[in-house]
Amino acid sequence: MKKNSFSMIDENENEIIYDVLFTFENEETNKNYIVYTDNTKDEKGNIQVYASTYDPEDPHSKLEAIKSDKEWKVIETILETLQEEVRNKKNKEDENNGE
Repeated sequence: MKKNSFSMIDENENEIIYDVLFTFENEETNKNYIVYTDNTKDEKGNIQVYASTYDPEDPHSKLEAIKSDKEWKVIETILETLQEEVRNKKNKEDENNGE
């Protein structure tokens, strides 16, 4: 298993490996978040992304569901910013490659 990945067992006893996209601490909520993916795609072709809270000090920390809309909005904003940065980087690389 890669260093930035972890596995969980689903309801059918299948092991699923998730890649960690990023983690962050939110000072306002005083919680730590992990954003991760199993690299499957939704019906629109977008990669499925999940987020949970966790305790970075506990190596056996359980992932907890995010319950508030405010917390989800913070995560969505970060994801949108990262997606925009990736798009801008790709566009610049395409321009530099004469595409």
